[in-house]
Amino acid sequence: MYRPTTRVLAVLELLQTHGRMSGAELSRRIEVDGRTLRRYIVMLEEIGIPITAERGRYGGYALMPGFKLPPMMFTDDEALALSLGLLAARSLGLAEAAPAVASAQAKLERIMPDGLKRRVGAIDATVSLDLASGTAPPDNGALAALSAAAQVRQRVRLRYRSPGAEGETERLFDPYGLAYYLGFWYAVGHCHLRGAMRTFRLDRIVEVQPVLQAFERPEDFDAMDHLRLAIATLPRKFAATVLLHCSLAEAQERLPGYMGLFEQTPQGVLLHNQSDELEWFARQLASLPFGFTVQSPPELNAVLRRHAHSLLQSLPVG
Repeated sequence: MYRPTTRVLAVLELLQTHGRMSGAELSRRIEVDGRTLRRYIVMLEEIGIPITAERGRYGGYALMPGFKLPPMMFTDDEALALSLGLLAARSLGLAEAAPAVASAQAKLERIMPDGLKRRVGAIDATVSLDLASGTAPPDNGALAALSAAAQVRQRVRLRYRSPGAEGETERLFDPYGLAYYLGFWYAVGHCHLRGAMRTFRLDRIVEVQPVLQAFERPEDFDAMDHLRLAIATLPRKFAATVLLHCSLAEAQERLPGYMGLFEQTPQGVLLHNQSDELEWFARQLASLPFGFTVQSPPELNAVLRRHAHSLLQSLPVG
């Protein structure tokens, strides 16, 4: 639903885009009656927007000929940030992101000075971003509803489609924040069904309904940090512990956070890993520029030996 202020701005945007429009068409577009539309026209005139009105069958509303809104002024750095943000939005797994980005860019270009428009156009035409893409939510409703609830700290009721045998479940949820990680959107917060912190993938959320009940969020809560920890510690088929012969900073620079938990010790950095394939984990270890010692499980050493033998066999003789 539109709010009154949003409708007033929508009238201005329609007149900017279409030139002259009939009162009936404007009313239909912003979903108000004729009397309310005339009140919005008066509000625009009171803030200095000159609008002409003509009565009769072919009459309507239009901005005064020659009138243009002042161009938006951006520094070069602001224009760069804006352009890259629009490019990134196309790759963030959001439903209908491409048409929304194109629409936003078209609106901005209409009010940008020519020099700035050329700079933004150059970035759009020549820059490519390779962001991880995963399964997109069926629409943007869950993202909008959960982010709004998280901002005002309002509890919601979720219908969630689990990947396992549970099927759909319904639960009360306190959304603390949202994060985009490894190609998926997640909501992070307190689940009242489980009585604990949980993360939910947005593409599996069937419905979000606000509940008239507030909640308190922990101070300085970081949704991304919690999500990374939750994914890194998710129980999997194999649990491994490896001593990395390097500093903590070097370990975190070379290995992504989802590889596991890093623990600084006098001997080096302990990596506590959960994985479904020891072969995959062995390849990650083999790519490191520093040494390591496997503490568990013994099967990982066997997999590493096979991998090393395969690499040696691929070397040319001589």
